[in-house]
This record gives sequence, C-alpha cells and structure tokens, in this order.
Amino acid sequence: MAAEAPFRRVAILGTGLVGGSFGLAVRNHFPSISVVGWDREPVLREAEQRGAIQQGFADVSEAIRGADLIYVALPVGATIEVLPEVAKLSEAGALVTDACSTKKAVCQAAARYFEDSRALFLGGHPMAGKETSGIGSADAELFRDAKYALIGEAAQADARVARFAALLEALGAKPVWLDAETHDWAVAIVSHLPQLVSVALAGVVHDEMDENGLPVTLASGGLRDVLRLAGSPYEIWRDIALTNTQNLARALDRVSQAIDALRTHLASRELEEDFSTANEVYKLLRDLK
Repeated sequence: MAAEAPFRRVAILGTGLVGGSFGLAVRNHFPSISVVGWDREPVLREAEQRGAIQQGFADVSEAIRGADLIYVALPVGATIEVLPEVAKLSEAGALVTDACSTKKAVCQAAARYFEDSRALFLGGHPMAGKETSGIGSADAELFRDAKYALIGEAAQADARVARFAALLEALGAKPVWLDAETHDWAVAIVSHLPQLVSVALAGVVHDEMDENGLPVTLASGGLRDVLRLAGSPYEIWRDIALTNTQNLARALDRVSQAIDALRTHLASRELEEDFSTANEVYKLLRDLK
C-alpha cells in the first residue's frame, strides 16, 4: 500500500543527476504525486523517457504553476539566478528547497528574495552523488542511507518543512539539521576537499607519465579507487569553489601541512602514528551509520 503523499505536485528545476534521481525516487514511493520538470529540451525528453518526470516545461513559470513543492537542483550560480523568479511566481503556501553543495550564499540570497514571498524557502543538500553527472546517471536509490543536510533548525516547526523531512525519510535519506556556515565548513572537509585532492593527485600522475604510459599502465585498482572523484566535471565544481573559497583554502592548507609532516616522518617511527590515526578515521567511516 502506497504511503500518503505529503505533496500534490512537485516541480523539479534542473533534471540532471540529483533532480532526476529525486524525481525517480518520488515517483517510486509516491505514485500519486504529479512530478514535472524544467530544464533544456533534450534533458527534459530524457527525463520523461526515464520516468523521472511526467511532463517537462521550457518555461519556468509553467513548471512552478500549481506546485506545492519546488525542488531546485541547479548549480549554485544558476540557483541564485532563478530564485527571484521562483519567489515571485510560487503558489501561496508552497515550499521551495534547493540541493546546492554550498549553503551560505544560497541561503543569504533566498533570505532577500523570499522575504515578501508567499512561499517558504528551505536550504538543503543531499550528501549523495556520483562522479558522473546528467539525467543518464540518475538513480532512484541515490538518497538511500545518505545524510541530507537541512538548514535552519527553527524551520522544523513549519508543517511544510516537516512534510518534506518525512518525504526524505520515506526515500531512505537521513535528515541532519545545520546552520549554513557550519554546513559549508563541514562539507569543505568531508566532500569538497576529497574532490580537490583527487584532482591534484591525478595531475601528479599525469605529469609523471612517460611515452609508454608508465606509471599508469602499472597501476592497480587502488589508484582507480582513490581517483574516482577525478572523473567529476569542472562545471559541477566551479560554483562550489567560488562560494566556499575560504573554507576550501583552509582545508587545502591543512592537507599541505599534513603532507609536509609526512615528508619529515618518512624515515622515522612517527610515520606509524600517522598510519594509526588514518586507520582510526577509516574505521570510524566504515562503521558510521
């Protein structure tokens, strides 16, 4: 028996990996919800073919019309650009939420644009993704067992927000409440830094390659595992770097310091302590629920 639908109509602005996955998940768990999308025409056609949306619109106002949940799954810059129109056109009582990887810039913009809006804005960020982007990589199970950051604990008292949190839980996600600044610091360490370290390592490997492809041709699965994130496209990360620069710069400084320390420990027993600390963190992540 299908669960009672917490919303009537969901408009997904941006039907790529995250937006498409959200649409697939909502339609799987709540078949009675009408799910529509707004994006470029070829993306909308594929989203419809895959069943992520039931109808696509080239005009954002048509997509938003009648929606009581508007899910903005666009890059940070594009999200901030579309928020004024969304705030103006949203139905009275609608909930608008985003899925951007940084929150301070988006939430500050939303505070301005939604001050006189009939809709409510809730910042959000699913801690889930893939190294590949686009609707072709969308997955109805993307959010299962994933943390889902929601911004502003005071918003929990609103019935619309409570329904959205319940919807996320029905999709298998685990809502976590944070303020925007704490979120951006935390994701800089556990999400954005691994991406940049992977890019840096890939750059080193590339620069060390000889005319025979060594050392890459000698690599095993370990290097592939470490460099999985290096497959992510720049377009996804450009706005993240621009809107979380200070936290990212600090995180990179910490890695630089750690590498300098490892260099001095190469011929000493202190290297064992470094491995011991690394093992502890790995075990913590492995056992994290």
